Amino acid sequence: MPNRSDDTVFLLIKSLEKSEKRNFKLYAARNTGGTDLKVIQLFDALDKMKHYDEAELLRKNKRISKTQLSNLKAHLQKLILSSLRLIRQSDNISLQLNEQMDFARILYNKGFYIQSLKTLEKCKEQAIAYHQFTYLQQILFFEKKIEALYITRSMQYKADELQLQSMQVNEKLATISQLSGLSLQLYGWYIKNGVARNKKDEAEVKAFLEKELPSNAGKQKGFYEELYYYQSLNWYAFIRQDFLQHYRYSKKWVAIFDRYPEMIEVETAHYIKGMHNLMAAYFDLQKATELSETIDNFEKFTRRKSVIHNDIYKILCFQYLYQAKINLHFLEGTFNEGIRLVPHLEEQLKIYEPYLDFHRVLVFYYKIACLYFGNGKYEKTVTYLTKIIHWKTDLRNDLQCYARLLHLIAHYELGHFNLLEYLIKSVYRFMAKMENLSGVEEAMFQFLRKSFSLQPKELTPAFKSLLKEVKKYEADRFESRAFIYLDIISWLESKISETSVQDIIKDKFRFRST
Repeated sequence: MPNRSDDTVFLLIKSLEKSEKRNFKLYAARNTGGTDLKVIQLFDALDKMKHYDEAELLRKNKRISKTQLSNLKAHLQKLILSSLRLIRQSDNISLQLNEQMDFARILYNKGFYIQSLKTLEKCKEQAIAYHQFTYLQQILFFEKKIEALYITRSMQYKADELQLQSMQVNEKLATISQLSGLSLQLYGWYIKNGVARNKKDEAEVKAFLEKELPSNAGKQKGFYEELYYYQSLNWYAFIRQDFLQHYRYSKKWVAIFDRYPEMIEVETAHYIKGMHNLMAAYFDLQKATELSETIDNFEKFTRRKSVIHNDIYKILCFQYLYQAKINLHFLEGTFNEGIRLVPHLEEQLKIYEPYLDFHRVLVFYYKIACLYFGNGKYEKTVTYLTKIIHWKTDLRNDLQCYARLLHLIAHYELGHFNLLEYLIKSVYRFMAKMENLSGVEEAMFQFLRKSFSLQPKELTPAFKSLLKEVKKYEADRFESRAFIYLDIISWLESKISETSVQDIIKDKFRFRST
């Protein structure tokens, strides 16, 4: 597992753009006195460091004592966040609403309750326009407070109106909360377990969905209600490996933003995730043309100012764009071209290392390993798979299992027969412990065990026999993961025809394209 600095202030400073650092200096100069010079000194010292080292920091900055450091960093973080809040305010609806709410409170505290109500009314209109119901709930609560304490000309009809609005907003929030929770739990199930491995897994997920999904969820109208509803069904379809349904709900997910275009800037991360799922669905359905077109559209989106100047969006776009590009190389069999992406990927992974979750890094390592495997570079395949195998995490058990299986096959290709017997037993135990053995995997293990005793002339018939056995599982939905994570059929066909995996997949792509 890579070593990552967990010092929040250091990482925050490293995330700042030049303009943000300049703005901080101006803000600090205006809002701090002589007693805060140490804070500016600390900022400069941390900015110059490549890696956070507290001992080095204190050694090079004698004016800062160890006992002061914690408080100084807390004060520095507050100043940085305050300066960022000022320049980011126009880009963020939440910050804008918070500002208007603050103005309304200040006016109220000064005794200008009519002006406060007018400010809240404008704030309410903005919250409704951008579907910000949590803010709307706060606004209505504040309005009711003012109306209850002061007699206004609108009192005769306002009380009933405010109560009705409050009830409607509370109902909306309850539905949104339930659907968003369901979506998150289904996604969490997938991150923990991968896809459904058998009918037992499927029944478990189905029972959970039916229990938690509101009966009228599909009839609910509104941006967030529809977004979380389609997200939930999207994850459910993907876990079940129902690729057609996964595509349909991914398409509906993205289409919500076509109907509510103003929400792309508000919920950019959800839009990015929807585009990622749509590209993944095209890959699963082997729709190379559609995938290529969507990649082009998504790449244009990544050049938006709102993405370029937002670290989170930039990182998400990097992850999903390059996953999709690698997937396209898999479909087209262009592993040589795909390998050219690896140096840039390695560089970007290093830059984004402090901000990427472990799951994403594992996915990249596996995809890079598959690129090298498809190109016949088995030593490189082993190198990247070893990184996954030695990474101590309980995320994505399915990915851990297939990394071990591909690692085993790569050693087979390298002729490391002295290792194979040990590896076969080790991998078999690991996968059996995870209750993760599918029919395809069981057939693979049986073949590899027998292969030690086979003569060279017996290998081709054995490969043909294994191919016939494996093909029986192609239509089985619970076996589909074996064909997605490892293109077993193309590998076997390459062994039988004595050609490369890359050429086999290219021929298949040309055939599908005609």
